[in-house]
Amino acid sequence: MIKLPFVMLSVATACCFQAQSGFAADVAPFKAVVTGSGPAMILIPGLASGGNVWDGTVAHFKDRYQCHVLTLAGFAGQPPMDGPFLEKVRDGIVKYIKDQKLDHPVIIGHSLGGMMAFWLAEKAPNDIGPVIAVDGLPFYSALMNPEATAESTAPMAETYRKMYAGSSAEEFVANNHKFLAMMITARADVDKVTSLGDKSDPKAVGQAFYDLMTTDLRPGLKSIKSPVLLIGSAPSDEAMKTTMQEAYATQIATVPHHKLVFAPTARHFIQLDDPKFFYQEVETYLKEHQN
Repeated sequence: MIKLPFVMLSVATACCFQAQSGFAADVAPFKAVVTGSGPAMILIPGLASGGNVWDGTVAHFKDRYQCHVLTLAGFAGQPPMDGPFLEKVRDGIVKYIKDQKLDHPVIIGHSLGGMMAFWLAEKAPNDIGPVIAVDGLPFYSALMNPEATAESTAPMAETYRKMYAGSSAEEFVANNHKFLAMMITARADVDKVTSLGDKSDPKAVGQAFYDLMTTDLRPGLKSIKSPVLLIGSAPSDEAMKTTMQEAYATQIATVPHHKLVFAPTARHFIQLDDPKFFYQEVETYLKEHQN
């Protein structure tokens, strides 16, 4: 895919993208912070995370890429918007790419952002460049139950949506800290992620999680034109690791051009737990698939 020159940015600039229709009044589906120069790279955080989960990635790539770091509505202090959450984010990103005249941007998404990266590649196959999903899958619920469907998962997803909506700010923060302590190795990185994640709106997080659990992208994967790299994390137990690797491979089997690798030691936040491995895999893949 041919890359055209982009406007050089000597300093980081921040901008908020506001869709003109289809979203809750005066609420953007995300905030975008743009840093660096070169071909465009869009970085999408996971559930309830702020853009700071990509700070190291931006520092590593900003001299070669124009990094567009998103923070989704309702996450990390951004104003929430009405559901369906992820569909509006998807359409907002597609519009952003066209409005900003980004030429086949690299899409890197973590967790929920990884699922969104697959969805963007399905929705706008002619506008998206290489896709890198960081421990994010086309259908989250099938990882827990291979027989799951969007319909069968809906009751459980609704339970979670109500649970989040009914949580106080204090309850949300306490649960967020417990969850992230299991998903990230270093205490300093947990503190970094919670510093913004704690500001997320519980109701918005619940709606996003509902959408994540009930959106199955697998039927459309064969239409993806972008090369896709899925970087997974796997448990240390060998039997569980084998099962997990097979589940990941099965989910993306119909993507025409894909590669699956697993971080040897990292937990869910691979870009924080093992940045050297993460940067190496991303750079190698982009050199192979970006002209």
